[in-house]
Amino acid sequence: MDDAGDGGASAGGTKKKPSAAAAKGKATGKGKAASKGSPKAKESSLLKQKSPAEFFAENKNIAGFDNPGKSLYTTMRELVENALDSAESISELPDIEITIEEITRSKFNTMIGLVDRERVDAALYDDFESAKAREKRLAKEARFQETQAKNAALGKKVKDAPAARGKGRGEASFFRVTCKDNGRGMSHEDIPNMFGRVLSGTKYGLRQTRGKFGLGAKMALIWSKMSTGLPIDIKSSMKGQNYISFCRLDIDIHKNVPHIHLHEKHENNDHWHGAEIQVIIEGNWTTHRSRILHYMRQMAVITPYAQFLFRFLSDTAEKNLKIKFARRTDVMPPVPLLTKHHPSAVDLLLIKRLITDTTKPNLLQFLQHDFVNISKAHADRLIGEMGPDFSAKTTVNSLTSQQLVRIHQLFRQAKFDDPSGDCLSPAGEYNLRLGIIKELHPDLVATHASSPQVFEGHPFIVEAGISIGGKDVKQGLNIFRFANRIPLLFEQGADVITRTAQKRINWGLYKINQQQDKIGVFVSIVSTKIPFKGTGKEYIGDDITEIAEAVKSALKQCCLQLKSKIVKKLQAREQQDRKRNLNKYIPDVARTIMETLGEIADESPPKRPRYDKEDEELLEKINSEEVTEMTFRDCLTQHVEQVDYEMALEYAMQSGVSNEPREALYLNSLEGSYKFIDLKSPTFLFRFIP
Repeated sequence: MDDAGDGGASAGGTKKKPSAAAAKGKATGKGKAASKGSPKAKESSLLKQKSPAEFFAENKNIAGFDNPGKSLYTTMRELVENALDSAESISELPDIEITIEEITRSKFNTMIGLVDRERVDAALYDDFESAKAREKRLAKEARFQETQAKNAALGKKVKDAPAARGKGRGEASFFRVTCKDNGRGMSHEDIPNMFGRVLSGTKYGLRQTRGKFGLGAKMALIWSKMSTGLPIDIKSSMKGQNYISFCRLDIDIHKNVPHIHLHEKHENNDHWHGAEIQVIIEGNWTTHRSRILHYMRQMAVITPYAQFLFRFLSDTAEKNLKIKFARRTDVMPPVPLLTKHHPSAVDLLLIKRLITDTTKPNLLQFLQHDFVNISKAHADRLIGEMGPDFSAKTTVNSLTSQQLVRIHQLFRQAKFDDPSGDCLSPAGEYNLRLGIIKELHPDLVATHASSPQVFEGHPFIVEAGISIGGKDVKQGLNIFRFANRIPLLFEQGADVITRTAQKRINWGLYKINQQQDKIGVFVSIVSTKIPFKGTGKEYIGDDITEIAEAVKSALKQCCLQLKSKIVKKLQAREQQDRKRNLNKYIPDVARTIMETLGEIADESPPKRPRYDKEDEELLEKINSEEVTEMTFRDCLTQHVEQVDYEMALEYAMQSGVSNEPREALYLNSLEGSYKFIDLKSPTFLFRFIP
């Protein structure tokens, strides 16, 4: 009570007579009152507030910016996914160019007007090596080379020399990342807020989206500000605009507002539409090169209707890289639709927000129009179940906190129809199959798309594909994971797709050798809510039964298709082996027959048994050499060919495959504009062009 009273007196300004102990503490400087009154204590007790930009800057690992290498990967990924969304939103076939240009420290210093300075105190730097350390390192390298020389002489495997490791981060590497698309573009006025204000954008709402946090290029701008201090450059033009917007800006981390350096309009003589984003960041190409290229390859698999041009530029010519992932179809998935919330998927806070945003005046209309799968009759029944304090004409703004809790409890307990999957936009079984064939060139491939299913009130669709063989595919399981049509490359071991493929599928049951065959496993999950796990949202948890069962079922359907193909292929191979073996023994059989019949023909008629007329004619032809060993060879060969043809025809009729020679089929260019009618099936697309 005394402490509280002292605090109150200090805050309110009233004076009280201090106790003896307090006076003693004050005199010595060790009392509580003295510590409370110190400037440090007052400073620590102040209430502080962080902006969203400041929060993500301090916790950048949440958004995938753990280190320079992953930051380079995440920046490229965010820009590519934004570009795809932009093009798909206007039903434009995506044409995306990505360029990563390496910038040396000297060039970077020149860009920012910093003069290079030679080292004065060499021992101050992390990579400094003393004479003793250098002698020790050279001795170690000499021993390693001696060991490797001995191994080479004995025919043993020679290892690469271990790379030198520094104590710290070493010299920073900088990269200019540029992404250009042919999408919707952005309005001139919206550009600053779209890039310079965290948690502001056009994709919020209940729909299937590629993004994980809604940060997009904003986090790349924050990382640029943290690592280089340079702004971001944005060019944009919308369809029909006669100008190109150019904006150079960075972000005020503490205020979460854009800081505009330049914002102007240029002429658009080429009638271009889309966006071009350029940002300079610190990165590490060496450690994440393979990740970036794997991402581009997997993106080409799941979006075969898009064309990607990837370039890596460096002053070192050997490091330069250019890869084009060509478009293979112009069939695009539908645009994901904004949908309403399912009653079983809302919480109390969301109900309050929906009531605040609704335009419906009473409870009946609110239930009927702001949620899916609640008809007028169903809404009446729900209101009747809520109790006497509720009626159809109750205004939603008058609902008390207790009444809102009652609505929430009823939503959790009542029975509702499952939401449909009409709002979702899966890649499509046709596109998935085409993407797998385009990038992997497998020997066999099977695909399957599940019907829409539900978890926690959210619809989801699982598409799966399994390939056997192909280029750049390792032996064993090669797992490719996709969530809302974006590749997932990190934390694969804990993912539901990985665990299902490794532990819940008996591959041997389907004539597939899990260890020796080159197996590609592709699973794509789309939903209005992807249940990511972990701070980085890099994998889907294995704890949701509905998703785990759907993944397992889809993979099993693919395995069944493959088993049928593999069995027929094995039968065809056995047939070919049988034919090969028969042909191998034809000379010996023909020679034996000829020798036996020759001995019979040489016998005198009294000693020779009597034969039918046809047999006697044959023996006479053998005596006259009209029938020879070659005659029997030809007859046996023709018989084997006839049997083989009949069996091949039966196999073709059963499998529905023609063994006739195949001809190349050339389609019209995708560049032109045609009127056509698409007839789709799970495995092919027939396009009728009048």
